[in-house]
Amino acid sequence: MAEAPTGLTIAEKFFGLLIIILGAIIFYVTASTNFNSVINLFIFLVAGSALIGLGVILVLSRTE
Repeated sequence: MAEAPTGLTIAEKFFGLLIIILGAIIFYVTASTNFNSVINLFIFLVAGSALIGLGVILVLSRTE
């Protein structure tokens, strides 16, 4: 099997961390400021959680 290029692996980890940070910001801002509409609150909390989960998957994944 061919090995993954080093630059691609580094980029994957970097974008994973970037997605985790973006998801955390969305989650924090929504949870701390948006109490007017329950539907918008739920949608953005789920979206923030999904981004955090996707970022964790990107950071922890290994190419073999």
